[in-house]
Amino acid sequence: MNIYHEILEKYWGFHAFRPLQEDIILSVCAGKDTLGLMPTGGGKSLTFQVPALAMEGICIVVTPLIALMKDQVDNLRHVGIKATAVYSGMSRQEIITQLENCIFGDYKFLYVSPERLGTEIFRVKLQAMKVCLLVIDESHCISQWGYDFRPSYLNIANIRTELPADVPVLALTATATPDVINDIQDRLHFKERNVFKKSFSRANLSYIVRKTEDKLNTLIYILGKIQGSAIVYVRNRKRTKEIATLLKQANISADFYHAGLNREEKTIRQNRWKNNECRVIVSTNAFGMGIDKPDVRLVVHMDMPGSLEEYYQEAGRAGRDELKAYAVALCSGTDNAKLKKRLSDEFPDKEFIYRVYEALGNYYQIAVGYGLDTVHDFSLSDFCSAFKFPLIQTHHALKILELSGYIEYTEEIDNASRLMFTATRDELYKYLHQDKKTDDVIQTILRSYTGLFADYAYIDEAIIATRTGVSQQEIYDILIGLSKYRIVNYIPHKKTPLIIYTKTREEQKYLSIPRQAYDERKERFENRINKVLEYINEDSVCRSRLLLTYFGEKKSKDCGSCDICLAKNDSGLSNKMFNDIREALQNTLPEQPVHIQEITKQLPFPIEKSIIAIRYLAEHDEHFLLEDGYIRYIRPIE
Repeated sequence: MNIYHEILEKYWGFHAFRPLQEDIILSVCAGKDTLGLMPTGGGKSLTFQVPALAMEGICIVVTPLIALMKDQVDNLRHVGIKATAVYSGMSRQEIITQLENCIFGDYKFLYVSPERLGTEIFRVKLQAMKVCLLVIDESHCISQWGYDFRPSYLNIANIRTELPADVPVLALTATATPDVINDIQDRLHFKERNVFKKSFSRANLSYIVRKTEDKLNTLIYILGKIQGSAIVYVRNRKRTKEIATLLKQANISADFYHAGLNREEKTIRQNRWKNNECRVIVSTNAFGMGIDKPDVRLVVHMDMPGSLEEYYQEAGRAGRDELKAYAVALCSGTDNAKLKKRLSDEFPDKEFIYRVYEALGNYYQIAVGYGLDTVHDFSLSDFCSAFKFPLIQTHHALKILELSGYIEYTEEIDNASRLMFTATRDELYKYLHQDKKTDDVIQTILRSYTGLFADYAYIDEAIIATRTGVSQQEIYDILIGLSKYRIVNYIPHKKTPLIIYTKTREEQKYLSIPRQAYDERKERFENRINKVLEYINEDSVCRSRLLLTYFGEKKSKDCGSCDICLAKNDSGLSNKMFNDIREALQNTLPEQPVHIQEITKQLPFPIEKSIIAIRYLAEHDEHFLLEDGYIRYIRPIE
């Protein structure tokens, strides 16, 4: 047993790695820059957690997924591994504390959002850290060819130059086209091309597109036919609750999930579904990241996402246990128009974007030339109401302003309450015995959480209230009071988007939206929308083959289990059978005519079906000639 297997068994209790995990680990530990393409559920986190534990120093993990970041930190701490995180929304003092812990506290993992990489405080503290590995999760975000490009990811290349040359980089993503694979390696300054990837083929997963004008009843019908755990994806939060309610009325166990729920509600609903107490979760795309449930039998899309990358990831949450599962897209006559409308929603006119920027400065009363690095709580609905702006276009206008370098726009961050004692233990005990409720709260916190004198800890006022018999409002008031006396640093739970000015406010006439942030992205987005439309409107090419071709796997075979393969074509055979016979004939027939009886005996198919295919091809395909019982294939001139 090598050291990596020992680490795997000691901390996670597994006896063997999944396919590709060990290959990536060995590459990283050999000091090589490595790109790992691992489809959803492939166990990406172990490919850096295991090697980092075998190395001396700290592993920096860059990820944009704050919820996933927190979960992984909690999971690592749970198994006795010291880890922490730095992300948007934390106070400057919190960030300094966490970074200094990484320098002096023997931490093994620092999770950091890409926006924090470019800050002066991070770069200064980084110089004092002994870094053993730099990991970039969701690495497609660094590529402008990717479906989710984020300019903050470009900071990563600068960070590389500040680390010792022998610190390897591990880039991870679930999906990437060949262009994106090359771009990731270029932008991260890979010393050599080094890609590990699994085939995107999912033999156990049947892709189905069902055309219907009554999506809800079709969904209920499908849930009646396919038993087991299911995810239903929709495009907006309101619809999650509506559909879950209607499913319950049809006696189907269901709940809903979206980013607007508080942390506690999310955890409860996730756990009920993971434990099979709830069969169907109806969700926006906020659901699924980092949730490892292998026995999902069905994923249904009521609305298609804007790219095949997103669709593949979401559909791929079905059947991770390698048993039969289904990915169903329900499509109606209006879906083509809805997908095309997303282009105008996500790329509003530049004039409108300029108006949004001007309004934002007025909203916060920031004068021209001021505002650099200021952080502001933000309510999109209040802002749009104040200036009579449409919600969706305004949201995307802010995203384009972020891509253009003027602001950082973080969507809802659900930050649980955090607390650290700033008084020493001696000072604290002198303060006690002044008020019974305060004493009870302090003693309960000390018993419930560890490391409070060295680090911030996430606390739950509801749990403290239950254990003390003091109301949550009183606990809040007590902790605020202790903060004023500098006994604790208390950061109450807050759930709000943020606007951070990354440049001083400009006069509107000097604003400039780069071509990369708007025109080029719009063109690529339109291409991706067209690929989605091609997928849902296709009626003759295997759906799995379409997806695999999109991801660069040109020599794929028909899957035999999608709706296209199972459908019968005009010959009366299934598309799968017909295509297989045609391909076999193309590969088997010699230049000279061969009698049907002779060639059908050579083919690995029922003779009567081979004859049906041959006769149909002779009538409808000019490359196949049938005369007097002899078949000939005329190869096309390339």
